[in-house]
Amino acid sequence: MALEDARRPVLLALRGLGLGDLLTSVPALRALRRAHPEHRFVLAAPAYLGGLLPLIGGIDELLDVSGPGPVPYGSPDVAVNLHGSGPESIQALRRTRPGRLLTHAHHLVPGADGPPWEPETHERRRWCSLLEWHGIVADPEDLALGDPGPSPLAGGEVVIHPGAAFRARQWPPDRFAQVAAELAGQGHRVVVTGGVTEIALARHVAQLAGLPEESVLAGRTSLPGLAALTAHAALVVCGDTGMSHLAVAVGTPAVILYGPVPPTLWGPPPDGPHVALWAGRRGDPHGDRPSEGLLEIGVPEVLDAAGKLRGVGVR
Repeated sequence: MALEDARRPVLLALRGLGLGDLLTSVPALRALRRAHPEHRFVLAAPAYLGGLLPLIGGIDELLDVSGPGPVPYGSPDVAVNLHGSGPESIQALRRTRPGRLLTHAHHLVPGADGPPWEPETHERRRWCSLLEWHGIVADPEDLALGDPGPSPLAGGEVVIHPGAAFRARQWPPDRFAQVAAELAGQGHRVVVTGGVTEIALARHVAQLAGLPEESVLAGRTSLPGLAALTAHAALVVCGDTGMSHLAVAVGTPAVILYGPVPPTLWGPPPDGPHVALWAGRRGDPHGDRPSEGLLEIGVPEVLDAAGKLRGVGVR
């Protein structure tokens, strides 16, 4: 670290979660940057997300933290809890001995000054409301990423992303395959994406759909590369997972399937080029099988939604 940077006061924000969580916090992160232009901005988040920071802008350093802590940093000028309701995340940031702590209040952490946690607030608005309570103006619609550069492919692909962090949010692979096969049969180039732990799932979907081996991109794209691929794609079809937030952040039309959690809490803005499908039934978001509401969404419904976005889908 340069001597000049070492002398700057530090703004430390904790968001030790995944891709979708990072992207829903972008409006709050930008508001913090605007409110503290002279600070060195340190984001405590998983290291694999670092490739997206240039597309968010304004963040000087990534501190590798997964979960609510511990946070190995000492004496920031301002610490901000963008992780959760606490108490673990609040206590982890308190241990950094910040000059000021911005957080929600929690009954198990006396003296934590902040607004109450509202479980029915949309995730983007939640963190903006927290900052506004602490006197920082934030715009929950300020979520677009910067230009990720050229696509690693030709562009115009249909991206099928069948994975999800929990089985409760994962639409059955054979249904993703039916959607992929129908769109491929119409002449669209279809690719299947996923992380390194989803390679087998992506291959299974591609095989069921009759797609060639080279259509499976799971485990073969960096996070910046995935952002570029998504930005230049014609359409994304996925569940309620990080890919849905990436599609929204780069402005690509997406059909997003919601199961146990409604789109009113995690869904895209209503005025964007996206269709949020939800059967209206809540469930356990961490369950080990697809939620009943998610299973009520059928292949024809997804294809019909795809057809309404840029002419992709059933003709």
